[in-house]
Parts: sequence; structure tokens; C-alpha cells
Amino acid sequence: MKNNPDDYVSKVVDSALEIDAGQWNSLLALQAQPTPFMRHEYLAALERSASATPAAGWTPRFVTLTRGGELQAACALYLKDHSYGEYVFDWAWANAYQQHGLAYYPKALVAVPFTPVPGSRLLARDAGARLALLQALLAWCRKRKLSSLHLLFGADEDVAACAEAGLMLRHTVQFHWTNEAPASSAAAATAGPRRYDGFDQFLASLAQEKRKKIRQEQRKVAEAGVTFRWSAGSGISAADWNFFYRCYERTYLEHGNAPYLTRDFFRRMAATMPRHWVLFIAERGGRPIASSLIAVTGAAAAAGPSSADGRPRVAYGRYWGALERVDCLHFDACYYQPLQWCIEHGLDRFEGGAQGEHKMARALMPVKTTSAHWLAHPAFADAVERFLAREGQGVEHYLAQLERRSPFKQSS
Repeated sequence: MKNNPDDYVSKVVDSALEIDAGQWNSLLALQAQPTPFMRHEYLAALERSASATPAAGWTPRFVTLTRGGELQAACALYLKDHSYGEYVFDWAWANAYQQHGLAYYPKALVAVPFTPVPGSRLLARDAGARLALLQALLAWCRKRKLSSLHLLFGADEDVAACAEAGLMLRHTVQFHWTNEAPASSAAAATAGPRRYDGFDQFLASLAQEKRKKIRQEQRKVAEAGVTFRWSAGSGISAADWNFFYRCYERTYLEHGNAPYLTRDFFRRMAATMPRHWVLFIAERGGRPIASSLIAVTGAAAAAGPSSADGRPRVAYGRYWGALERVDCLHFDACYYQPLQWCIEHGLDRFEGGAQGEHKMARALMPVKTTSAHWLAHPAFADAVERFLAREGQGVEHYLAQLERRSPFKQSS
């Protein structure tokens, strides 16, 4: 432990289990963009299930700042032996280090393992505590002579602190859907955003070719004899969880990889965070053949336009898998069924995960996400900064191109 100039006491522990869950979750609840993936239960399950552990190349370190015995700031930090499971790609940086006889790994990562969801990363009671936490992180990295520190998919407050501390910013593009029906008149436009009344109204807001394509894809699935059912929260049975994992595991194995998350991880989610999950199961002939799992803020079974604290309710498309191949089943299970569920339950946004320009055809629109990076080696830091300036221009150009390809009807 060490006192910093603002009388904070910083501490680094080796496990989420060494931090009081109630204090962590209370601090998370104060943030502007809390997600289920930063809850203590989620992070602890990654460790306990052997999903994110030193053996898998993820060595956990949790950093806390206290003052007067009260938790003021905290973050999840991982020492990484590779760059898998991050979704912000720095393989070229690692290769450049290696070519010059330097060690890039281990590096320090402030992120949620295997989870490219934007949200609060530097949990803090105020901006001063957030900046102090970041400075403690940098000092810890320097002391251990680590090559770099990376904060991925941060909230605006995290990004602002990183910029103030001199970290380099990097931008990527995701695709998110918003539950906002287009205004039909000038009077309606001044009344503010209005949610879709149903999936048909959502389809009606799209350009004809996009609407026609979605209906064709859903028709193909239905004509193949496939129907869907969904379960939420504690209503997801153990049998359905088991079936989901068979699908999830199959998808990874078909691509030649072992799944990132173990079956035990999802057992722990069912036990400790059931309210945050919704499961869609596709059936044919009375047999389940595919599934998709989404996470939600608040309670999955709740209905309404916002959570209890007034924040937007958000769904996150996360995992999918199939035991049988059916044309267009992936699109229906991963986009159309969740979007219909979001509309019926009054959610404000559906985030589709990393990459995927094809998602625009399903009305998920481009959104810029930000990560922050610090490299200890001055020459490499200069080179990366120049690279990021060029890459950033490319991202802005790409976003402008995408905006011109809106799937929605053009207003007259």
C-alpha cells in the first residue's frame, strides 16, 4: 500500500475475491455507464470458472484506491501473455517489438475479458479519484517495467481521464440499434424520441429493400419449420443452459478453437446473475437446434422504458451457436428475435458486439468506440502515435461512408 499526494491509499490484489463484492458493486452503480460485465459476480466467475486465469494468459490484478477506509476508485487489471480475447488488435505492435528484440508481453490491460462492450472501466466516485487511479496504474506499470498499458472500450469519463494523463486514443467502430421510431411529423419531432410500437413498425421504418430482405430471411427460417421461444432470468432452466452451452461450444470448435468461457462460467451466471440474461432457443420438430444468449442491464423480465435509476435499458448480443444448419437462422436468432424482444420489453438499445458491417442491413448503426494506450518505450510510442493519427482519419472517413448508407427510409 502507498499513499499518493491526494491521501489516497492504493492497493493491488491478485483476485476479485479479495475485494468486497458489495463495495465494488456500489461503486459500479455510481458510474455513468455500468454494465453487467463489470459486476463483481461476473469478474469473479471468470476467475472461479478457470475462464480468465494465468493458465489462460489472463493474470488478474485488481487495483483499489481508498481514503479514510472508504473505497474511492477501483478497476480490473489483467497481465496478458498474448492479445487474444480483446477485440482491439495490437498484434502488429507486438511483432514490431519482437523484431527489435524487445518484449511486448506481459502487458497490462484494463478491460473485461472476452467482452467488447463499451462501459465504465475506471470506477470512481469523482473525476479526481478516477485520474488518481489511472496515475496509480501507470506508476505500477513503470515500476514493473511493463511494455504497455491498454484500456479497452472505455466510457467517456475513462477516455477523458486517459487523455488528460497523456495516453494515446484509438477508435474502432461497432454497430448498435436504438429503439427510436422516426418522427412522422414536425410536431412529433419536437416531442422527442418515441419507441417502436412493435416489430412491424420497426420494419416499416426501413427502406423497402432492407425491409424485404429481413422478411425474406425470416420466411426462410419459418418455412424450414423453425420456431423460437425465449426464457429470461431465473426462468432459464438448467436444461436450457446446458443446451445453450452445447451450441456455444460447437461454434468455437467448428472454427478450430476451444471456447473462451467454460461451462462452469455459465453455471455461475445462472446462480449469481440470472436477472441479466435472456435466452432464445430455436426449435424444429419439437427439438432445440440453435440458441442465442443476450445480456441486459436491469432485470431481464422487467418491462418499461428505463431502469429503476432512470438510465437507458440496454441489451447486449453476446453468444450464439447451432447444432443444425438452416439458411438465415443466425440472423433471426441473433438479431431479429432479440430486437423484437427489446421492442416488446421497452429496452432502449441493442449492442451487436465487435465489428460486423453486415449488421447495418439489420438497422444496427455505426458507433465509434474508444480505447487508450500507453507504451513505455518512447520511440515505439512515437511510432504508434503517428499510426493512430492515420488510422483515426481512416475511421472517420469510414464512419462518414457508413452514415450515407443508412438502411432507413429517407425523409421527404
